[in-house]
Amino acid sequence: MLPQLWVKKVITRHSGERADFPGTGGEFARHVLDEMKLDHVKVEETDLGDHYDPEAKVVRLSPQHLNGRSLSAVVIAAHEAGHAMQDATGYPPLQARTRLAKQAIRAEKVGAVVMLAAPIVMALAKAPYLLVLEVFAGVMLLALSIRPSLGAPNQRTGAGAEPDAGTDSIAGPAASAPPVPTVDPAADEQG
Repeated sequence: MLPQLWVKKVITRHSGERADFPGTGGEFARHVLDEMKLDHVKVEETDLGDHYDPEAKVVRLSPQHLNGRSLSAVVIAAHEAGHAMQDATGYPPLQARTRLAKQAIRAEKVGAVVMLAAPIVMALAKAPYLLVLEVFAGVMLLALSIRPSLGAPNQRTGAGAEPDAGTDSIAGPAASAPPVPTVDPAADEQG
């Protein structure tokens, strides 16, 4: 929770419009996607938080990030475009997160049905202990849908969508970093 607050504070601090930026966050996302030959990925506005939807192949940005000329707008647009790159390269953590989000959505629906059926089951069975058992099962199913959304994203718009920029804890770099050269002291002494 504390890292998320810090990220939000930094994003807010750098959200002021800058006249020296040649384009908006949305234009930058489109540019990055085009340079990576991801012309099929769309960039659109949303009120549900910045995220990449791997099923719809859409980078969705909030109005202030899509149309803004701030450092925050550009960085968040780049971050979300990075998820599109991860999707295009088959990045395993993104695939796992998408799979978990789909399962969480299904579990949430089952949990809601179980909770709604609880009074009916109790009335038909005339056994109060069944109500307690069913409510417990429903709460557990609903809790399953909440847990993946803490480390993965967002169940609002579909599998793999992010709630807010900077809060995703599972996504990594779009490409691996180059190896760091090492120095062998024994080899230096011989040479």
